[in-house]
Formats: sequence, C-alpha cells, structure tokens
Amino acid sequence: MSEIREIQVPDIGDFKDLPVIEVLVKPGDSVAFDEPLLTLESDKASMDVPSPGAGIVVAVAIKEGDRVSKGSLILTLQMAVDDVPAAEPPVKSDAVAETVASAKDSAAPSGAFQPPAVPEVSVSDVKPRASPSIRRYARTLGIDIARVKGSAKGGRILREDIEGYVKNALVRLDTPGQRAEHGAGLNLLPWPDVDFTRFGTIEKVALSRIKKISGANLSRNWVMIPHVTNHEEVDITELEAFRVQLNQEGGKDAIKYTMLAFLIKAAVATLQAFPSFNSSLGNEDGEPILILKQYFHIGFAADTPNGLVVPVIRDADQKGIGQLATECAELARKARDGKLGPADMTGGTFTVSSLGGIGGTGFTPIINAPEVAILGVTRAQIRPVWDGNAFVPRLILPLALSWDHRVVDGAAAARFLQHLAALLADFRRIAL
Repeated sequence: MSEIREIQVPDIGDFKDLPVIEVLVKPGDSVAFDEPLLTLESDKASMDVPSPGAGIVVAVAIKEGDRVSKGSLILTLQMAVDDVPAAEPPVKSDAVAETVASAKDSAAPSGAFQPPAVPEVSVSDVKPRASPSIRRYARTLGIDIARVKGSAKGGRILREDIEGYVKNALVRLDTPGQRAEHGAGLNLLPWPDVDFTRFGTIEKVALSRIKKISGANLSRNWVMIPHVTNHEEVDITELEAFRVQLNQEGGKDAIKYTMLAFLIKAAVATLQAFPSFNSSLGNEDGEPILILKQYFHIGFAADTPNGLVVPVIRDADQKGIGQLATECAELARKARDGKLGPADMTGGTFTVSSLGGIGGTGFTPIINAPEVAILGVTRAQIRPVWDGNAFVPRLILPLALSWDHRVVDGAAAARFLQHLAALLADFRRIAL
C-alpha cells in the first residue's frame, strides 16, 4: 500500500528565501531515504535537502533559481505507508558535515565509501553533479571536477570522491601516463596559434636538442612542483680576498680557484646540516615517502652555445676546494664541447646555478626534479655597509634558494640560507 506525500522544505534555521541552485531529481526517479533532493545556498554554506523517505518522484514543484523557505513545497513522492516517517530530518550542510538521522530511521543501512580505483574520467559537456561547496573544495585543491567520478546516486560527487581522486593521483604520480594526465588536468587554454607573418618579416630557427629536452623538463618541473624562493645577501669580502690570494700564490699551471667551488663546498656542509634538502619524494606501497640520500652529488648549471646543461660532481663531500674547482672546469669544458655523457648529468641531489659571471641582481631558479631545492647565485657587488662607525665598502653576494613546499617549509629554508651565508661570510666555520 502506498500514498502520495508532499515533501516540503524542513526547518532550515533562521534562513528564509534561500536560492535553489540545483534540483537533483526529476519525475519518475526512485529516491532512497536521506538521498539529496535539491541544493540550497546561503551566504555561509550550501545545504542539501534530504528525502525523508524512500519512494518515486511524482512531480517536482520547484526549479533552479526559485527561492524557498521552511514549508515550501519541493515535490510529491509516492511512498509505501511503512516508509512514511513521523518527522522530517533537518537539512544537511556540507560546510559542517552534520550527521543526520531520525529516531525511527537511524538504523537505515549505508554502504561504506569506496574511492574510485582509477581517477581517469572522461570530460564531457555534461555538467558534473556536485554541490557548490564540493565545487569550491575541488577548486581549492586545483582539481578539474569534471574528471572526478561521483559515487552517489546519479553520479553525484561527494567530498570523499574528490579525496579519492587526489589520493589515486598521488599514488600513480610516478608513471608517465599519470604525468601526462595531470598536465592535462590543469585544464589550460590552448596555446595561441598566431600567423606572425601578418605583422612583419620573420625568421624561423629550429630549437637545439638541448633546449627541446630542457624546455620540456623545466615546464614539467615548474608546473608540478610548488616552488617557493627565499632570498638572502651575504658579505663575501674576506672569502673573495682569500680566493684571489690562493690564485696569486699558485703558478701558471696551478689550480684556478673559482667562487663556484667554494659555493659547492659550503652547500654540501649546509645539506649535511639540513638533510631534507638532500632528498627526493617517492612512494612505497602506494604511500608517499621522503628519500633521504646519504651521498652528495652536486649539479651546477653550465652555459653552452646550445643552451644550459647541468653536469654533476659526484661525492662532493669527499673532495677539497681544489679538486672541486678542477672538476668544475673539466665538466664545463666537456659541456661546451658537447662531450658530456649521461653519467656526467645524472644522480644529482642538489644544484647550484650561478650567473655571477654574467650579471644580474637576483632570479628565481626552477628546481631540477627529482631534487627538492636549487641555489641561485648572481653577481657580487661592492656596496657601502655600516660597520658601527662609518660606511665601508663590502662585497655582497645575492643568493636565491628555490624549494619544494611539499618537502620543505619556510622556516627550514630560511635557516638553510642563514647557515649557508654564515659559512660564506667566514669560511673558517667549514671546519667546525
């Protein structure tokens, strides 16, 4: 036996004339107890109005854009007599995630949520079924909600679906296919296709192989890694005087000490003090982990006629300044001659990118994945510095540290730079 029941907006507190932003059912639909019928939105939260019982929708009395208050007719529902509740449950708010149940129906079964096994959902012109709060939640995480598969009836997307999508995406992050999907998931506008000949004479120049490869890697790194860059300045007056003295003491065939060698030595000592900067993200059994490396292979950016390359000095912690300077020179020469092999450019744990020989006052270097940080250095300049009695000329070196915010936080980055600056300002500390 069944009866036709008018379903009205239940008690929604002090709210009146709330806009209907989505109607979730239509005539002929079967609805279960507690299944959302429509979504309302106040200035504070979005609210789903649940069905007070199971039945079949006979007619819907409202549409998107209507305004409703307590007692407004929503729809008529054909319900079994046994399913007619004594009282209607209150509205469920996504903002506070209330648990709703009536005294009579508190034992109604509900299946445990199972996150989607594969987050590959085709994007179509069909508008995803999700409340505004769920849409906002997806936007906050940078997720294209059209790619998420809803687990509720009719494909409606829940908060758990969003979280399941993110979890599966992180687990599969290592695979080439997933990297491609995540790039597409940014939902970027297509690159503009412009006929430049309309505006004047042009010349077409093919990109070098190095630029093609590095361009693709840099684009991936910049998009996939949440970069933050800290800046610092360090007084290297004494260190530069020491470097010049060492070069003057040597003969014509002696080692040429470079500032890069001192920077690498100081960077290694700082990495030893802050091991999270000498790490990489990985996963084990589907869970993200941090891989702390016990070796120190330091890459440095080398300028070549065909573009920048990054040769790597292995076991830099076991080498002195002279050996570091010699290896830097040899690798830079091989880079210019195009003779670097794969072994010369792999395995790096941290990179130093120095533009000191060219100029500039600062820049924000892009992290060389799978590393988690990179040090950028520009040209040192003489500046007047107050010593307590007078302004004196000092040689000031700008530093820029870009770091992966998934691994490092701002406080650690600031301490890393302070430690590095202290070593460069007084290199005797390297022996401590």
